Amino acid sequence: MIIDTRYRGGVEIWEWSSAGAVRLTTVPYAPSFYLHLPDPALHRELLESLEAEYGAEEFTFRTIFGECDGYRVPAGREIAEAIERQTRYTARLYNVDVRLDQQCLAGLGQVPCCGPGESRFSLDFPIPFRTMTVEVEGNPFGREAFRALTVVHERREQLGGPGRTALADLAGLLASCDPDVVLFPSSDLWLPRLLSSARKEGIVLPFSRSGRYRKMAQKSYWSYGRTEFRAGSLIPDGRILVDTVQSFHYRESGLSGIILGARLTGLPPNLTARFTSGTLISAYEVYEALRQDIAIPFRKSDAERVRKFDELKAADRGGMMFQPVPGLYDRVYEIDFTSLYPSIIVACNLSPETLSFPERHGFLPEVLTPLLSLRKESKARKATDPAYTGIDAILKWMLVTCFGYTGYKNAKFGQIEMHEKITEHAREILIRTKEIAEDLGFSVLHGIVDCLFVQGGPAALMKERVEQETGLSTTLDTYDWIVFLPMPDGFGAYNRYYGRLSTGDLKVRGIAARRGDTPAFVREVQERMLATLMGAKDREELAALADRVGEQYRDAVAGLFRATPAEMAISRRISRLRYSRRCPEASAVAACTAAGIDIVPGMEVSYVVTDARTWAVDLDWSAVRFDAGYYRKILDKAWLEVVFALDQAKTGMS
Repeated sequence: MIIDTRYRGGVEIWEWSSAGAVRLTTVPYAPSFYLHLPDPALHRELLESLEAEYGAEEFTFRTIFGECDGYRVPAGREIAEAIERQTRYTARLYNVDVRLDQQCLAGLGQVPCCGPGESRFSLDFPIPFRTMTVEVEGNPFGREAFRALTVVHERREQLGGPGRTALADLAGLLASCDPDVVLFPSSDLWLPRLLSSARKEGIVLPFSRSGRYRKMAQKSYWSYGRTEFRAGSLIPDGRILVDTVQSFHYRESGLSGIILGARLTGLPPNLTARFTSGTLISAYEVYEALRQDIAIPFRKSDAERVRKFDELKAADRGGMMFQPVPGLYDRVYEIDFTSLYPSIIVACNLSPETLSFPERHGFLPEVLTPLLSLRKESKARKATDPAYTGIDAILKWMLVTCFGYTGYKNAKFGQIEMHEKITEHAREILIRTKEIAEDLGFSVLHGIVDCLFVQGGPAALMKERVEQETGLSTTLDTYDWIVFLPMPDGFGAYNRYYGRLSTGDLKVRGIAARRGDTPAFVREVQERMLATLMGAKDREELAALADRVGEQYRDAVAGLFRATPAEMAISRRISRLRYSRRCPEASAVAACTAAGIDIVPGMEVSYVVTDARTWAVDLDWSAVRFDAGYYRKILDKAWLEVVFALDQAKTGMS
C-alpha cells in the first residue's frame, strides 16, 4: 500500500506493508507534454529545434473535445513556457503542470492508501497505520521556546525537563515507535521551530523517514468571497504528518476523510490534508483524465464569449431563494436535494464539450457519477452510523466545490456558460419543487437553493413526486418546530434558523453558537440555552421553558464578570493589513506587528477587546482583562436569538 509519493528526478514511492515496514522505491519518470500549433508551417524552425534537442515527435492525443494532432515533447514546464512566448501564445499545450507522481500512479493504475484488489470508490477501507499524536505547550507565535511536549501513542507521556531533554525524548519515541501517521496540532507553525532547536542541540528529530522535507510556501488567496490563508509547511518523506488545527479536511473529516481524499485523487495524504476542497476535486478530475489518457490543458482556451448585457443578465442569476417570514412554525418538513449541483451536471450531461454538442457523453458527468453515488451512500449510512460522518464530509465538500470550479478562471475542465447552465437548472428545479408542494396543499415557508421548508402533508408523497419529476435524489427531515429569525429590518433572514428535528436533535444554522468568531463564553451560554429548548416537543413546552432559559441568561450575565480573558477571545480572518477606520481587526494587526508576528491577509487572529471605545485589543495569549460592556452586548445578541423563539411560543398560545 502506498503511503507517500513525490518527484525528485524520478517518482519516489513509499510503500507500507502489513508487517509495518516501509520501503522506498524510485520509478524512473521523465516529464513530457503535448503541443498543438494551429499552423505548424509558421513554426518550422521551432519544431526542428525541439526535435533535435529534446526528441519531439509528431503525436495524436486525446482531449475532452476529441483527437488533436500535434507533438509530444519530452521536456518540462520551462520549455513549455518558452514555446508559449516564442509562438506569442498561439500554441496550445497539455500536461505541462500535472504532478508527475500523480501522472505516474495513474499510468500504473494505482493510488495512495489503496491495497491490491481494493476499489478506491469504497466507503469501507482499512486504516492500518500506526498513529502518534504530538502536542506542544506554548505560543507558536511567541519568541520563547516551547514549555512542554506531550506524546500520545500506546500511552500518554509528558516529556519534561529542559528543552534538550524533551527534544531528545521526542526523537527517541519517534525512532522507537516509528509511526506512519503523526497528528500534530499547529505542526505547520511548530515543526520548523522544533527542528531548528533540535539542530542547535545536535539532535535529529526523525519526523521524515528520509531526513528530507518538502516545503510548501504560505499563501493568501481569495475563495468564496473572503481572503483565506494557508500556512507554510514542512512535509516529511514517507510519513503522514497532519496539522490537526490548520487542516480543514482533518477538522471536518478526520483521518478517514484524508485517506479517502488520497484514494480518490491519486495525491499523497500529506497533500490531501493541506489542499482545499477545490484543489481536491480538480486533482480527482485530472487523475480520471490521466487514467483515460485524456490530455490536460495547460491554459484555458475557451474564454467567455462577448455577450450583450441583457443576455448576461438573464443567464447569470445565481441560485434561487425564497425569503421566510420570521416566526416559530410547528411540524415543518425540509426536502433537501443530495449534492444538487453535481447531480444536475450528471443528469443534464453538462460538460464544456457538450454545450455545443449535447448528444455527446460528457467527461464531467462520467467522472462525477461514481463520486455522486458514493456521496449518496455515505449520507444514507451516516444517518444510522456516525462512523461515516467524516467520510461523508469530504465527499460533500468535494462535490460542493465541483460546481464553483466549473466557473473558475483557471479550471482545467470548466466554462462559465456551463456554470450558468447549472444554476439555471437549479432555479427551475426549486421552483418546480415549490409548485409540486403547493399543488399537494403544502404551505411553502422558506427555500435556499437546494432545499425547501414546507408545512402540510403527506410529506412522503411530496418527496416521491419531486424525485419522480426531477429525477434527483432527496432527503426529508421533519421538525417538531423551527424558528426563522428576523434581520434588523424585520424581514426573515435566509441563513439564520434553528429547530428541533423529530429525532430529538437540534439543527442550528447561522446563529452565535455556529459562528466561528463567537467568544467561547457566549457560545457555551447559547449552547446551554439551546440544549434546554431541545427538550421541548411543541410550542406549549417551549413556552413553559421561558423561566428556566431566562434564569440561564441571568446567570450568564452575573458570570460574565468572573470569566477569564481567554473565554472572550474572538477569532477572525484578517482580510487586509491596512484599514481606513478604527476597528478591532486593525488593532489586532497592530498588536501582531508589535509582538513580532508576520501577519498576512487570510490569517486567523484571536484577540480580546479591552476597550471598545478605542477598539483597543490584546492578543488572546497575552490578554489579562476585557471590556465587560462590549461582551455584554455580544451576549445579549445571542440571548435575543433564543428569546425570539420563546416570545413566539407565548404569542402563539395567547
